[in-house]
Amino acid sequence: MSLAERDRTALGGPQRPRAERWPPDPPSGDTGRSLGQLALIVLVVVAAALATHTTDLLVVILALIVMIMLHELGHFATAKWSHMKVTEYFLGFGPRLWSVRRGETEYGIKALPLGGYVKIVGMSNLDEVDPADEPRAYRQQPFHNRLLVAVAGSAMHALMALVLLWGFFAFVGVVPANGTVRIQSFVPLGNGADPARAAGLRQGDIVTSVDGRRLTGPDMFTRIVTAHSGKPVPIGVTRGATRTTVVVTPAVDTAGTDKGKARIGVELEVLPVRYGPLKGVGHAVTGFGTEVSASVSALGQIFSPHGLSQYWHDLTNAKAATASEHSQVRIQSIYGAVRTAVQGAESGVGGLLLVLIAINIFVGMLNLLPMLPLDGGHVVIAVYERIRSRRGRMYHADVRKLLPVAYVFVLALGFVVVSALYLDVTHPLANPFH
Repeated sequence: MSLAERDRTALGGPQRPRAERWPPDPPSGDTGRSLGQLALIVLVVVAAALATHTTDLLVVILALIVMIMLHELGHFATAKWSHMKVTEYFLGFGPRLWSVRRGETEYGIKALPLGGYVKIVGMSNLDEVDPADEPRAYRQQPFHNRLLVAVAGSAMHALMALVLLWGFFAFVGVVPANGTVRIQSFVPLGNGADPARAAGLRQGDIVTSVDGRRLTGPDMFTRIVTAHSGKPVPIGVTRGATRTTVVVTPAVDTAGTDKGKARIGVELEVLPVRYGPLKGVGHAVTGFGTEVSASVSALGQIFSPHGLSQYWHDLTNAKAATASEHSQVRIQSIYGAVRTAVQGAESGVGGLLLVLIAINIFVGMLNLLPMLPLDGGHVVIAVYERIRSRRGRMYHADVRKLLPVAYVFVLALGFVVVSALYLDVTHPLANPFH
């Protein structure tokens, strides 16, 4: 998702200049056929997801694709606004599945949906550019335009995180530790007894008090019920607009995880607090700052001496810790991120939103690391060129000198990607939504 990937030449040397309309536009019939084939592939994928009950996975993949293309849209839109020449805007890599040209830009989809890219001419001094296009090359634009294009991808991730946070706080809601408790369902005891339902409690009742005390959470409810085995307990509930008190006698469960404990046979849920569209804005901004701070802290923990030592131990020790013993703070591969996002989707919309928010913030921060081929590398180059420019003469950095460092960084990044995938497959993190 870096600008270097979009240009495809920042690390690979110059490429041959090409005419504006190369490759030539396919005949309209070929375009129609390729679009029809693409639609057929999409239908097959959707049908397979429905047949195999993996729609949560499909939703996560589609969400990640949207995130990728919105990242690229940030670069695309700011480059167009800056009058740079943008020749390609694609999802995926490899052979073309479908494309269409509008003006000087080709839009399309390629066979391997592993990312996306925008091709902007003249990203560095390594690129050969048609002299007619040189005035519109990235490298010839003012500093503020180059900086804007370079940071636009991460800015889009920040914007996506803010919008998702707003949706979460406004419409999904936060489940407080001590909040309103509702009877979600009934679970008869091991001997078949059903004290709660027999006493007159109903699904959906809001529990307001237990044994005359105002209820502050499910833990308090469980503690009081357990302490009143065989003794009647008054439970205050709100049912619609009516308030009433139901007397229930807890009985000892003879089976299950609560065997030997007094229960009344209910499953409780804490209702989320929704802030609405207006108050949700403030909570989204505050939540964004909290998430960024948490991400910085997590990265510091991961790359601390202890964190690196633990990571190396997990990679080299055949009897590495099981998932339950792993810290939840660990770099995940795309496989691990998708797995966690699917677990979030299975827990509900809120869980999925939280994972997507975390991914957006992490990817946005990662892309700003001051190294090629990441966007942050282009930010550093633009700042350096601005400092070296004098008296209206623009200085152009020789990117070729940075290639050895970039290659080392890419190798290190590749090691992290492969090793993270290995750990996600062999020692996956515990489900954070259980």
